Amino acid sequence: VLELAAAARLGALRLRAMGAARVHWTESRSAGSSTAYTQSYSDQVEFLSHRDTLMAPPDNGEATVLQAGRHEFPFTFQLPETLATSFEGKHGSVRYWVKAKLHRPWATVKKAKKEFTVIEPIDINTPALLAPQAGAKEKLARAWYCNRGQVSVTAKIDRKGYTPGEVIPIFAEIDNCTSRAVVPKAAIIQTQTFIARGTRKQKKSVVTSITGDPIPAGKREVWHGRALKIPPVGPSILQCRIIQVEYSLKVCVDIPGTSKLLLELPLVIGTIPLHPFGSRTSSVSSQYSVNLDWLSTIPEQLEAPPEYSAVVSSPEAEQSLAPPCRSELGDILEGPFFAYIQEFRFRPPPLYSEVDPNPASDNIRPRCMTC
Repeated sequence: VLELAAAARLGALRLRAMGAARVHWTESRSAGSSTAYTQSYSDQVEFLSHRDTLMAPPDNGEATVLQAGRHEFPFTFQLPETLATSFEGKHGSVRYWVKAKLHRPWATVKKAKKEFTVIEPIDINTPALLAPQAGAKEKLARAWYCNRGQVSVTAKIDRKGYTPGEVIPIFAEIDNCTSRAVVPKAAIIQTQTFIARGTRKQKKSVVTSITGDPIPAGKREVWHGRALKIPPVGPSILQCRIIQVEYSLKVCVDIPGTSKLLLELPLVIGTIPLHPFGSRTSSVSSQYSVNLDWLSTIPEQLEAPPEYSAVVSSPEAEQSLAPPCRSELGDILEGPFFAYIQEFRFRPPPLYSEVDPNPASDNIRPRCMTC
């Protein structure tokens, strides 16, 4: 958008769209007792580069005269299919922007810049991200070379992929075989990794955490789906060469007098939430360990039910209720497959009568109960 207070002679109006990941940090190093120097690390990856001319100068080399008022120059361009999510970190960033330059005869170039956000789609409805994650660890508590017992922890979550706002149910068992009480905790950790010239720089931060009740000596604590809600955080960045953002669930146990016992389970924070049917499947499989392999035997094309006349042979057969066809259901089934079963209407039974339609004959001798 170009607004002119008065008529003006203009040259060219050019546009450029850019997107890149950049990393930079410095490290101080010492060489001997008195000499010190600073080592710099930096790198860049370009994702998007687009140029366009919105207003070209005339062929005769003269300037274009535009009258006073508001002038709009619409533009459009296609984004590449694979782009890293916009990100701002301590030692690097992923940014996208559009810059316009207005060239004027015998005047400075006018510039305007506008940034925009890109979100890389990460669908968690994939077998790799729907797989349950589990692990186990144990630690021997020692103090002053004395063995004070062992602490062990086993933990499981129903899947690897989640989206912000979801709740992670944590199933865990903590055995405290020491002589002192221990405290279990769980937290979501974000790890930012910056890579330049073969060197890595990492920054870890706690996204959210919960603390359990102290476990007395010689006791066991069981978490039956302890809830840990994911706050609004950026999605994982896994495909960028110089910047990576990863998440993990850490279950730790604070042991007095020694270091913590840590158990780490990988997480992927996506952008496309779980399918409703997948949510029920994962919930059932995680809580009840039901084998759902039989779902793979269900044919994609539902078989048509038998005709009503084949079930009830009657000339007065009522019109059957047909199940909804697949086109009516859409691409996503919102309920179980068994909800769409044909309903048949059989003829009602004869009316009750107190008169026996098949009375016993008088010529038949009553049977003796003792014979």
